[in-house]
Amino acid sequence: MLLGVVAIHTYWRKDFGNLHAPQFTAHRERQFGILVGVVIGFYDGFFGPGTGSFLIFIFIGLFGFDFLTASASAKVINFVTNLSAVIYFAAAHRIFYQFAVPMGLCNMLGAWTGSRLAILKGNAFVRVFFLVVVAVMILRYGWEVFGR
Repeated sequence: MLLGVVAIHTYWRKDFGNLHAPQFTAHRERQFGILVGVVIGFYDGFFGPGTGSFLIFIFIGLFGFDFLTASASAKVINFVTNLSAVIYFAAAHRIFYQFAVPMGLCNMLGAWTGSRLAILKGNAFVRVFFLVVVAVMILRYGWEVFGR
């Protein structure tokens, strides 16, 4: 449901994420950042899927970032949360490295390619791509819940 709200809001507000216009002072931004970090960290650790989309939405809606800056900033947070999970799972000996390493290398290639494309195509492209990805995620999760 939350992804649906994100998609509808982003679709109807055509100017959403067009301009980079930070909303807060550095001190206030840090306070909201800590609060958002705790909430998103809990969500990511407990549920996981959609975290990057929620981060982008929060960076735009709350902090006033444009789509490209919000997407880049979300990647940093996703990296840190994923690194935390990797450290935990590695310490617990729960990683199948024969699958994880090739998948991780392919993920890096995809991330590099996607980042270059986002920078080359710009903010409008990232917005449209964001909407497509959110719509696909909604369909996928809907299928998992209702399609079986």
